[in-house]
Amino acid sequence: MTNDPRVPGDPHDVYLEYGARSRQPVVPPEDGPSRYLGAGTAAAAEISRGVEALRPELEALAAALHADPETGFDEHRSVRRIATLLQEHGADAEVGAFGLETAFRATAGAGDGPHFAVIAEYDALPGIGHACGHNLIAAIGVGAFLAAVPAVVRLGGRLSLIGTPAEENGGGKEHILRAGGFDDVDAAGMAHPTGGSGTSPIWGERTTGVRRVSVRYRGRAAHAAGTPWLGLNALDAVVTAYQSVAQLRQHILPIDRVHGIITDGGAAPNIVPEQASALFYVRSGEIDTLRALTDRVVAALEGAALATGTVAEIDVDPVPPYLPLEPNVELMRRWAGALGERGWRIPPSPAVPSQSGPSTDMGNVTQFLPAIHPSIGLGGPEDVHPHNAAFADWTLRPAALDAMADAAAALATTAVDYLADPALRAAVGAEFAARGGRYRWSD
Repeated sequence: MTNDPRVPGDPHDVYLEYGARSRQPVVPPEDGPSRYLGAGTAAAAEISRGVEALRPELEALAAALHADPETGFDEHRSVRRIATLLQEHGADAEVGAFGLETAFRATAGAGDGPHFAVIAEYDALPGIGHACGHNLIAAIGVGAFLAAVPAVVRLGGRLSLIGTPAEENGGGKEHILRAGGFDDVDAAGMAHPTGGSGTSPIWGERTTGVRRVSVRYRGRAAHAAGTPWLGLNALDAVVTAYQSVAQLRQHILPIDRVHGIITDGGAAPNIVPEQASALFYVRSGEIDTLRALTDRVVAALEGAALATGTVAEIDVDPVPPYLPLEPNVELMRRWAGALGERGWRIPPSPAVPSQSGPSTDMGNVTQFLPAIHPSIGLGGPEDVHPHNAAFADWTLRPAALDAMADAAAALATTAVDYLADPALRAAVGAEFAARGGRYRWSD
C-alpha cells in the first residue's frame, strides 16, 4: 500500500525531470569575436551604408505605423504601407501570403542554396497602440532586408522578409508554420525593442510558452431571493475555478505563470447566473511542463463544475499555443558582434541563459528552425517598458530611432554572414540538432 497520490498522467515526473535539467551546468558561449568569417568587413560596411541611406524612409514608416495602429489580423493599412515601401526599392511583396490577408513575403537572391528569413511584426495593442514597439520591429525588418539584398545577390543564397500578423493576440507565426511558410527556411531572425539601455537582452532571452484556456459554465437560472434552491450558479463555478487555480500557483515551477479574468459574471444580482465564463493564460518555460500545467488547470476547471453541479465547456488553445523561445547561440554571437561594430557595449555572455516571463509566437519559429529574437534598448527610463502606454511614444524618440538603425544593420549582417559562411551554417545547424532539431506543435 502506498500513500503516493499520483495517478497516470500526473505531472510529478515531468517536474522532476525539469528540475534535473535545470541543475545541469550550462556552458556559456565564448566571449570575444566569433571564430567564423561570415561575409567579411566589406559586406558589413556596405550594409551599414545601406541602412543609413534608408533611414529617413524607415523612420517615416515607424511614424506612420505609430500614428495609425491596427490590431492583429486587421493590419491592412500597415501591410500596404510596408509593401509600398518595398516596391519602391524594387522588391515585390506578396500580400496575403500563407492564406492570411495581412501576412506578406518578399524574397531576393537565388532560388537554391541557404535561405535566411527576416521576420517583421506590425500589429498594435488594443487601446495603447504600438506600446510593444512593433512599428519599430517592422522598420527594423524592412531595413535589414533591403540593406542586405545587394550583398545577398552578389554572394549567393536567398533572403526573405516574412510579415507575420497578430503576434499579440493570434499566433500569426504558428499559422504561417502550419501553412508551410517556413518549410524551406534554414534560419531566421528578428529584433524586439525594449526599455532602458537593453544591454543585457542583447544576448537574447528564453521566454515562456503560453496556452489559452477558456471555460464557460452552464447552470440554471432562478430568482436569487425567491427560489434560489432551484438554481445552479454558473458564477459560483467560475469563482471556484478561479480560486482553485489560485491555490494551484503555490505548487508550480518558479518560471510558471497562470493568470485569468472573468469574462462573463451573469446578468443581474437577483438572477442566479445561468452562465458565466473565464479566460486563463497558462505559461511555462518548456514544452513538456507547459502541457503538464495546462492539464492541471483543466482539471481545476472540471472540478469546479463538479462542485457546483454545473456543466463546463472548456476550450484549450482557442488561439494557437506560443512555444518557449530558444535563441540560437551561434546566431546570437553574430548579432552581438555586429552591434558591437555599431558602437554598442556588449556585456559578457551569460553563464546561464536568462528566462523571461512573457511569451511570443517567435518561440514557435525557434522550435522549428535556428532563429534569434534579441532585444535592443531604446534608451528610455527603466519604468517605460513594453505594454506600457508611454512606451509607444518612446519608439519615435531620437535614441529609439538610432537603436532601430543599429538593429537593422546588425540583423542584416547576421543574415548575410549566415548565407555566406558554410562553417557558420554548419555550427548553427549542429547546435540546433543537439537541442533536438525541428519540433512542430501539431506533430
